[in-house]
Amino acid sequence: MPDQEQLDQGRMLWRCRRGMKELDVLLERYIRLHLPSATDAQRQAFARLLELPDPLLAQYLFGYSCPPEPELAGLARLISYGHVSG
Repeated sequence: MPDQEQLDQGRMLWRCRRGMKELDVLLERYIRLHLPSATDAQRQAFARLLELPDPLLAQYLFGYSCPPEPELAGLARLISYGHVSG
């Protein structure tokens, strides 16, 4: 039987299914690589990011604009590039 963390990760993966394949790939990669070690604050920020409409999320993740909230901006960089640079 799956534990709570596996269930949460499965729910997040489901929420990452967007209308744009490029978003799916970036978001699912983040979940697989970074979510298991994410803090509660990082998980909450990711959940907030997933609430954004696809066009705005795409702008943030493809580098056309930057979220005004610092935690979302750092998360967008991490998702886009796989790491956070200074």
